[in-house]
Amino acid sequence: MKTGAVTGRWHSARLLLQRFAFVVLVMAAFALMLLGKADTILVERMRGVVVDLMTPVIRALSQPAGALADVADNVRDLANLRAENARLREENQQLLLWRDAARRLEAENTQFRSLLDYTPPPEAQTFAIRVMGDTGGAFAHSLLVAAGSKDHMRKGMAVLTGEGLVGRVAQVGRRASRVVLITDITSRVPVVLENTRTRAILAGNNSERPRLIYVPAGARVLPGDRVVTSGHAGALPPGIPVGVVSSVDDTVIRVQPFIDRDRLEVVRVVDFGLSGILGSLDVETRAAQAEAMKAARERGRNQRIKDSQPPAAEGAEP
Repeated sequence: MKTGAVTGRWHSARLLLQRFAFVVLVMAAFALMLLGKADTILVERMRGVVVDLMTPVIRALSQPAGALADVADNVRDLANLRAENARLREENQQLLLWRDAARRLEAENTQFRSLLDYTPPPEAQTFAIRVMGDTGGAFAHSLLVAAGSKDHMRKGMAVLTGEGLVGRVAQVGRRASRVVLITDITSRVPVVLENTRTRAILAGNNSERPRLIYVPAGARVLPGDRVVTSGHAGALPPGIPVGVVSSVDDTVIRVQPFIDRDRLEVVRVVDFGLSGILGSLDVETRAAQAEAMKAARERGRNQRIKDSQPPAAEGAEP
């Protein structure tokens, strides 16, 4: 009987506590707020003691969750590594195929050159130069580089980066030179579409996307086609990357260059030993042209004098 009475009392007390638990919690929170306002130092000390007591518990409870998170990260990294490994193996196989093809083509080229008495072009001389500043604006796209005539800089040299063609040296000073970019309105570069071998001229227009002009009628040009130098006019060697076709309209074909003008800090100046059409004329040829032009002017002057004389009268003695 006594045990049953005690159990009933405890059950009644628990029900009463559950009913008034919310009120008790509110009152306890209110009391803690009053205590915090009255004695902040005591509250801070109690808070520090509670934190110190709960830290080991929280650390012990967080260890399984951290271990599970580490296991999940390891599994995810393992899956990524497997995918990366598979991709690298595929790329390695492709590179091996390209290596074998390059070796085969190199051997064939060696044989063909020996049969044709081919004379290889002179090796290009190259040196890296830091960009001093961007002198371009809305009406010009050019750069200043920290090298001049004392560094063997010469007008017409090609300027490249690891991505492709930047432009050509336009003016050479003693210690600095100006480089005209391929996007400048005065720039004209003979190019060819790498896939179809369609020839054209890359014309700068002072925008970030120059145009292709003089494209043959009926030529198949698609966005994404790579554009490289053609080597015509003797200004640049063939095969230098320029950009990709970005858009094709009815009358305008635009090219996105590989270079980023805003990120040009160090460029590579290359002397391919090419002087262009005018530079290929030697002294004798220029002298012969000058003599021919002088003779033509002399013949024209004599003809004008002859035409200005009055005709002789009929029956007159010579």
